[in-house]
Amino acid sequence: MTNIKIKRALLSVSDKGGLIPLGQALVRHGVELVSTGGTARALRDAGLTVRDIDDLTGFPEMMDGRVKTLHPVVHGGLLAVRDNAEHVASMEEHGIGAIDLVIVNLYPFAATVAKGAARDEIIENIDIGGPSMIRSAAKNHAFVTIVTDPGDYRELMAALDENEGTISLELRRKYAAKAYAATASYDAMIANWFATVDQNQQFPDVLTVTATRAEVLRYGENPHQQAAFYTASGVSKATQIQGKALSYNNYADADAALDLLSEFRDGPPTVVIVKHANPCGVASATTLKQAYLQAFACDTVSAFGGIICVNQTLDQETAEAITSIFTEVVIAPDADAAARAIFATKKNLRLLLTGDLPDPARAGMTLKTIAGGYLLQSRDAGRLGELQVVTKRAPTENELADCRFAWTVAKHTKSNAIVYAKDGSTAGIGAGQMNRLESARIAAWKAKDAAEKAGWAEPHTIGSAVASDAFFPFADGLLAAVEAGATAVIQPGGSIRDDEVIAAADAANLAMVFTGIRHFRH
Repeated sequence: MTNIKIKRALLSVSDKGGLIPLGQALVRHGVELVSTGGTARALRDAGLTVRDIDDLTGFPEMMDGRVKTLHPVVHGGLLAVRDNAEHVASMEEHGIGAIDLVIVNLYPFAATVAKGAARDEIIENIDIGGPSMIRSAAKNHAFVTIVTDPGDYRELMAALDENEGTISLELRRKYAAKAYAATASYDAMIANWFATVDQNQQFPDVLTVTATRAEVLRYGENPHQQAAFYTASGVSKATQIQGKALSYNNYADADAALDLLSEFRDGPPTVVIVKHANPCGVASATTLKQAYLQAFACDTVSAFGGIICVNQTLDQETAEAITSIFTEVVIAPDADAAARAIFATKKNLRLLLTGDLPDPARAGMTLKTIAGGYLLQSRDAGRLGELQVVTKRAPTENELADCRFAWTVAKHTKSNAIVYAKDGSTAGIGAGQMNRLESARIAAWKAKDAAEKAGWAEPHTIGSAVASDAFFPFADGLLAAVEAGATAVIQPGGSIRDDEVIAAADAANLAMVFTGIRHFRH
């Protein structure tokens, strides 16, 4: 079976967008319109002739519309195999007419939940008849066309015009696939609501994940891998002002940068520079340009081709500083006209504007794939509470501020993570090493290299605070920080060798505080 002539269409939609032009196009091709409730009224108000569903079934709509399309005349008209003699005989015996086209979109369950509706209203917005018709029509796509996305109306009308009121098998198959995706997503939303909200299950018995494909990417992490981007929240909701399409790695790095920057949402001008999902420079200052220059100075090599994220509206001076080197992506709440004009001269640079920055304490879940399964966990929204001073010397006010700053950056750095910070800027970052000692040494080496490149008298680790995302299992990592010139330490504590580490800190006249919380990031 190839092209099917559309003679009768059943329309029942919650979203009335595009409905009238579609109805007019169907009537133009001689299609009989059958409809329900509000959809029928909208079509009639536009001057179109519509047959009510109860006239088709011979059975009235009832129970506040809960029962209207759940009828053998409807589903027989959808499911009948037109070239099967027994099916045709049954249709004739019971007066069932074929339905060739179904236009359905579902009750707004997600929107009802999002507006904070009461439980009874949410339950009433669980569609029953709609998914049933969709599934019946999609199953019988050899003979029936099912359209669930108003975005497909234009394509459908064009196909009818080009093919004398018929629809091809190729298009019917395409729409059937979209239809099952629509009902799967709809059921997943309902299942998730029942499990997580109604039943208060943090980890439901069955995990259902839905997202909408925004684009197919050029490639994945590497050119031999394929990838696509699916929207949910966060960086996916940013508006791209200019530049070429984002890559798989761009999205991953941009998400990491925005997640870290959200910690400084309400703070002074702050700039985060990220490379391969790790911060390579973070700074807060009195102006955005100064914050950028300080963040950049932390690691001028890694910043090349990186992701830059700022917490305030981009201005001309900051834009000029940023565009002095090659940058992949710039993310900001907004950018003024002068800044946009400067970025426009770099046609490949992607500029993303987010509007409001995310809430760092927001709830949510993170999902990872492993071979044969998934790992689901609550988002790391842990905040610093009361700090425990464990050394003879307590940190000064400035040291404590640097401790907090370094800790915030370490939280967003791949483990094992060591971060040195001084005067609101990172001085050296060691990320992703298999032991904490090497992370401490790498961070110190980076600080020394930065000082040599900038012509500073000494690396900024001298007089810095150092943060460790997890406890020091031995004193060697802390001693490496001492060697680098750190004077204050912030770490979770909790090692069986805490006493040994505290003694080493006291011997070096370090001030050290325990947080009681760790931030592993894999």
